[in-house]
Amino acid sequence: MRYRVKLFPEITIKSRPVRKQMVRCLRTNLRNILTPLVPDVRIADCWDALEVRIRHVIDDATRARLEAMLSRVPGVHEVLVIDVHTFVSFADTAERLVALWQAPLAGRRFRVSVKRRGQHDFTSADLERYLGGALLDASPDAKVDLAHPEFNVTLELQDQRLRLVTRRLPGLGGYPLGTQGQALALISGGYDSPVAAWRLMRRGLKTHYLFFNLGGAEHEQAVREVVHRVWQGYGASHHAHFISVPFDGVLDEIQRRVPPGLAGVVLKRMMLRAANRVAARARISALVTGDALAQVSSQSLVNLGLIDTVSERPVLRPLIADDKQTIIEDARRIGTAAHAERLPEYCGTLSKRPNTRPRPDQLDTAEADVDMNVLDAALEASSQTRVDRLLDTPAPRTRDVPVIGSREALGEAEDVTVIDIRHPDERDAAPLELPRGEPLAIPFFELGERAPQLPPNRRYALYCDQGIMSKMQALRLADQGLTNFVVYRGHHHAEH
Repeated sequence: MRYRVKLFPEITIKSRPVRKQMVRCLRTNLRNILTPLVPDVRIADCWDALEVRIRHVIDDATRARLEAMLSRVPGVHEVLVIDVHTFVSFADTAERLVALWQAPLAGRRFRVSVKRRGQHDFTSADLERYLGGALLDASPDAKVDLAHPEFNVTLELQDQRLRLVTRRLPGLGGYPLGTQGQALALISGGYDSPVAAWRLMRRGLKTHYLFFNLGGAEHEQAVREVVHRVWQGYGASHHAHFISVPFDGVLDEIQRRVPPGLAGVVLKRMMLRAANRVAARARISALVTGDALAQVSSQSLVNLGLIDTVSERPVLRPLIADDKQTIIEDARRIGTAAHAERLPEYCGTLSKRPNTRPRPDQLDTAEADVDMNVLDAALEASSQTRVDRLLDTPAPRTRDVPVIGSREALGEAEDVTVIDIRHPDERDAAPLELPRGEPLAIPFFELGERAPQLPPNRRYALYCDQGIMSKMQALRLADQGLTNFVVYRGHHHAEH
């Protein structure tokens, strides 16, 4: 069995040295990906293509996996599935061709193209005319169109060896992975960042992954699964690393010190500061984010500019002009959408009224009060794992955080105390109204320290406007053994 791997057209127009280097890299990438599945695979250079040769019979399941792998390799434009036969005669060739093309050609325009090498007593045009006639006899409503065919029925004849293209599989396109250097993708597990990483892998960037953990062990495990899926599908020809940085301490410090309207931008700036330090250690020259212009408040043009001022490296944003639906469709294509649907986006929940046009001096003033030692501590506590080993450890058992979803249910729960974890400014602007009593006021950034001191014989229902930060804190406390924290989503405030 053979596969003809056609090069991405942009590769073919490069200068000869660049083209040779890219083809050499693509051949190595194909060998790295396919050898674990088919150990005796051979890959030959045919100048305008590479030919993958399988030297033994493989079962249908292996064939399906192999073809899926070939279709996802960056740098591949198209994969031609080729059957090899001994050339017997025009009639025998026509019989084989009709079996393959009779149904697809019904009512369509086609041409037959023969590439012939060796000594024969006929010309390529002779064979093309004969085979075209046979196909017309088999599909009378088809038409020959040499200039603009819908199907180009191709075959090769080298001496007495006949190669027939039985199927065509679309490739991923782009440039071979590793030909454009390395990048560090800031990955969250939502829709955007995995798609951004995938798009630049398709353009030849070897991509490593940096995760800022705000949601505990379960959040990290979910992101590990996303990263492993993207790498296994599109980047398995290269080793890559996954760096996890516990960022809850940084988030607590930001919520404690920074005005709510600036908290989201300051958090992104802290992430870029950390990313630059990680990239510097690994000699990585660029960062990748899933930002799309105006999608959320921190992605306004003003805020993106202010975020970038703290970066020593270019920040690549392949999704910058994309609609959300386009991003979601790509997430479905690469198999990460199902994960994104289950993961909350923590960064967008920091403040209710974010500032989309802050002044640089406002940010400087806000960050002046932030203890930058928390960033040092987060990086010191970071961990690094090779991506191919991300799933070696078993996933933690999934926990569902109990939710009290109405004031009525809260009123019936006599053993529950509500804790309002919103920023003091948000609490003052919209005080929480309960069916009885008053909530405890413990801001998000203080709860981790104060929770162990609360009486253990009660349940505590955490409240915030969207419920996401409450769930995040409940999971973090559960990781510490405090399992008596639930989420309250009553959404009733007192009138001012």
